[in-house]
Amino acid sequence: MDILETARQRGQEKQLPYAGAVTPSEAYALLQQNPAAKLVDVRTDAERDWVGRVAIPDPQHAAVQWNLYPGGTPNPGFLDQLAQAAAKDNVLLFLCRSGVRSRHAAKLATEHGYQNCFDILEGFEGDKDAEGHRKTVGGWCKAGLPWVGA
Repeated sequence: MDILETARQRGQEKQLPYAGAVTPSEAYALLQQNPAAKLVDVRTDAERDWVGRVAIPDPQHAAVQWNLYPGGTPNPGFLDQLAQAAAKDNVLLFLCRSGVRSRHAAKLATEHGYQNCFDILEGFEGDKDAEGHRKTVGGWCKAGLPWVGA
């Protein structure tokens, strides 16, 4: 079964309001297989600057904040910025810290006509471990995928 088929099946099983969900490793493989696919990092600019960012070619990467820093207020320009970054028929892979904001972004994009929105499960850093640290339980970093630190 191919990655998008698996991701769509997850979406149906979980009754997701967008196309589906991929693991970080599946997202990276999709980016390698499909030059038109785009990873949409919805973390704040501060998170990318202070925590790290994915290391993939710029044409396949878009930074569109879901919330603004400081304050965490919703980004009123989210949909306009997404429209500048990606076509409605692109495969869009939404990424945040742990997989919450990315789900909201994928849902909103789907509601506005984007046809192939996928959440990247576990996010960039994954959940906290027993000591309260991230990057040890799951996520893009834990999977050993390319990223650069702050």
